[in-house]
Amino acid sequence: MNSVSTTDFALRGLGACCAVGNAVLHVLLVPDHLEEKFYIGLLFAVGSAVMLVVAAALVVGKRPMAAWLTGAAVSLGMIIGFCLSRTVGLPYGYYEPGWEPPYGPLSLIVEGLFVLAFLTWLGTGSTAGVARTPSHKAVTGRTPPARVTERK
Repeated sequence: MNSVSTTDFALRGLGACCAVGNAVLHVLLVPDHLEEKFYIGLLFAVGSAVMLVVAAALVVGKRPMAAWLTGAAVSLGMIIGFCLSRTVGLPYGYYEPGWEPPYGPLSLIVEGLFVLAFLTWLGTGSTAGVARTPSHKAVTGRTPPARVTERK
């Protein structure tokens, strides 16, 4: 493996571990939240399922961009939801007064780390698995003619 593929492998592994950690932490909270505010428990369950799919896609997928984007969106949504639920509250009167240790801080860590791993993955150019539009020369085997523009 060269350094780019090693970096890609490491970041995807880190992302998958964060996604699984996120799912596990939220699954543990589902039963209590289903009783307290059903829609919060449902969001936790759906978010956990999505993050498990993201983890699998990061491990086995050849083009992980969709998994990274989905995982980052879910992670950011959970971070924002966490912050809102402890400040202004969420719809239907859902407000949490504390951090729910250890679940709250651990969730924020794995969600934030997932987003950082994604941004690092983007920055390293590991997007090699993303389909690119081929150049004209690659498609036809010849260089396109130069365009002539008239000046007035």
